[in-house]
Amino acid sequence: MKYRYIKYLALASVLALGSCSSDYLNTNPTDSTSPETLYKTTENIKMAVNGLAKTMTMQHLGEQGFNGEGTIKMYYGEYSGQNFRVNLPGWANLINGSFYDSVDSIYDYYPWYYYYKLIGNANDILAYIDNAEGPLSEKKYLRAQALSYRAYGYLMLNQLYGNRWVDSNGGTTKSVVLRLSIKDPKDLSTSTLKEVYDQVYKDLDEAITLFKEASYTRPAGKFYYMDESVAHAIYARTAVTRQDYSVAEKEAELARKNYALMSVSDYKNGFANPNNEWIWGSFGASDEQLHYYSYYSYLAYNSNAGSVRNYPKRMAKELYETIPVSDIRRDLFLNPSGYDVKTYNNETGVAVAKSPLDVDARVKFPALQKDALVAAYMQFKFKANDLPGVGNMNHFRASEMYFIEAEAKHFLGKDGEAAQLLEEVIAKSGRDSKYTCTKTGNALFEEIVKYRGIEFWGEGLDWFDMKRWNRSIVRKLASEGGNYPKELAKTLKPDETAAKWTWKIPNKENDFK
Repeated sequence: MKYRYIKYLALASVLALGSCSSDYLNTNPTDSTSPETLYKTTENIKMAVNGLAKTMTMQHLGEQGFNGEGTIKMYYGEYSGQNFRVNLPGWANLINGSFYDSVDSIYDYYPWYYYYKLIGNANDILAYIDNAEGPLSEKKYLRAQALSYRAYGYLMLNQLYGNRWVDSNGGTTKSVVLRLSIKDPKDLSTSTLKEVYDQVYKDLDEAITLFKEASYTRPAGKFYYMDESVAHAIYARTAVTRQDYSVAEKEAELARKNYALMSVSDYKNGFANPNNEWIWGSFGASDEQLHYYSYYSYLAYNSNAGSVRNYPKRMAKELYETIPVSDIRRDLFLNPSGYDVKTYNNETGVAVAKSPLDVDARVKFPALQKDALVAAYMQFKFKANDLPGVGNMNHFRASEMYFIEAEAKHFLGKDGEAAQLLEEVIAKSGRDSKYTCTKTGNALFEEIVKYRGIEFWGEGLDWFDMKRWNRSIVRKLASEGGNYPKELAKTLKPDETAAKWTWKIPNKENDFK
């Protein structure tokens, strides 16, 4: 994939993320400035690392929907999964997995382009950091951040373009291209799944060591900076995806050790602002936004974007109905129970204007736009801080580490400890104070699956979980007890779907070789 043309983008155009958009870094045009000059000092390289963070919230490929990491969460993690309901039958090819082997499709190409853009810029930093002017401690933690970005990029690429671990013959199947140096030839061959995961482990091991040696502490409020806890979190997600449960158990505990679970009030606060539970996220502010192209313009219930007003995002009815009435998360979705079915369309879920369901939703959530549709099971979990879709975006939360650790303990034969972790993250946090868990065996695993679906709805994990678990995606019509339109009400079995849910390497990569 030809990503070298953006090699100096991060430094030449990035703004300092913690300040307003008028504070651009003053640099010479990249065509008249050598990389040795651009990366001459650690102060400059700090800006380059900020550029990696900014890349995760930028518009890419000139397309409206491609907004960095938010697109991965929405299109690939949620639209294609089981628990996220959106009335977009025209998107059936993407939602139903018809593009996995469409090597000329922009949907096949986008993740490849985006993550290699991150990786390419991280490689630039790694190439020049050792010779930069500045304190050794700064060189160490900046190198650690670049390694962590590269590791994250390869984790995501492996999940999309690599086989699930159980189908990989011990990781021997081919996955993606390992590009680790700015001097790599363009015609590198693909590496195996195991080789890529091994490199992720190696990068994270080095990053964690460097963070420790530098005694690096992330500045207060800079949740979008990488630190040791972020490296552990990436490690934990990588290990559980690889089914390396001993490593996943250890790394998840290390990642969450300095983070508290969010309070009930924080849980109901719109998921657009960092709190004690956020391990790592992306910065979002009114003067640094993509307007109608942003992540929250596709998701936040109060957005005035047409993609929200006309297509309210909903939880799958099948999942919603499993949420206990004592669970606070049940109130973050519009429950149509008790309303006359004539007040909303049973097939589309859309409420009749000024019907009791429509009126009650607007009273309870007055930030809803006046012309926005109201629909059964629509979400009120995500709320933008400003219009059309301004918000900070989370990538790792401490609660995910609890679930990873619980899953790992289950597969390691420690069901009692796994159940205790579920009680801690659900009951002791106040999400459902009445929750208890005494389940073991497969029943415990199903409990983990269910509550991961509830906890992380809309956060981009759904399809990735279903793939690594090798579970069928089952979406039902209203007549079958679900709330999906007929075009999307499908049962997608991993072994019957193209390439077992593995995206093929896009032709643009092969064209480049």
